[in-house]
Amino acid sequence: MNWEQALQDYQHYLKIERGLSDNSISSYAQDLQKLINFLVSFENGESPIQIQQETIQAFVYEIAKTVNPRSQARAISSLKGFFNYLVFEDYRPDNPMDLIETPKIGRKLPDTLSIDEINDLIGAIDLSKPEGERNRAILETLYGCGLRVSELIGLKLSDLYFDEDFVKVTGKGNKQRFVPISSINKKYINIYRNEIRVHLPILKEYQDFLFLNRRGKQLTRAMIFTIIKRLAEKIGLKKNISPHTFRHSFATHLLENGADLRAIQQMLGHSSITTTEIYMHVNRKHLADVLQAYHPRK
Repeated sequence: MNWEQALQDYQHYLKIERGLSDNSISSYAQDLQKLINFLVSFENGESPIQIQQETIQAFVYEIAKTVNPRSQARAISSLKGFFNYLVFEDYRPDNPMDLIETPKIGRKLPDTLSIDEINDLIGAIDLSKPEGERNRAILETLYGCGLRVSELIGLKLSDLYFDEDFVKVTGKGNKQRFVPISSINKKYINIYRNEIRVHLPILKEYQDFLFLNRRGKQLTRAMIFTIIKRLAEKIGLKKNISPHTFRHSFATHLLENGADLRAIQQMLGHSSITTTEIYMHVNRKHLADVLQAYHPRK
């Protein structure tokens, strides 16, 4: 088995057996390609089945010179998954990553927007243009439902259960969940789809997608990033924000207003409560206020 064949087989496994998204598979492949490039540069002929821990440790030392600890940890995780796959498929008896240490990294706290900043961003949208109503509906949905950008652009008309106040969201690994949607969020989506979207020249394969560009095609992740960056520049916002910032703000504001962490976990689609618990650390002042308000020996 050579590296090219092993990488191809692994990508097929991640897609078919694991059900991972194209973006996730691409990230795994990029990390593996770094190892392959390292072996080529040093004229190392070890195959995926033959490669030893010492070689991989040398690779880890090499990438540590150019990437931050977080990227280094991700690369190590990707390689562990790849070699676990080879062990699982009986290509090799052991995982050479077992004794490779992952660098310790601090838990990165997500950036958030205040309610006023979110209102300012939405208020800066030019509603005189047809895409204005679409962009307002997009921002309201990112913040109102806490969606990932991939979930937003994949949202379909058939996913909208407005009578029940829910939308069906397809998340990582094609896992589906139902997320509640507010009346104001429904209002702006309905304005967009009933007054703007109906006039677009929608291509057949995109007829069920909710958010479309002016040519009647599905929006891209890059387009959502661009919309948000331009609005941030327009209001002079100094924070470095992205579509994910609205998701972080959604969770943080719910928590600050007394929402249950388990409920937030379900709405965000986190498989582990540990991932959601990062929001417990976002606003320490809020936690101090809770202590002062509710502890009997305040």
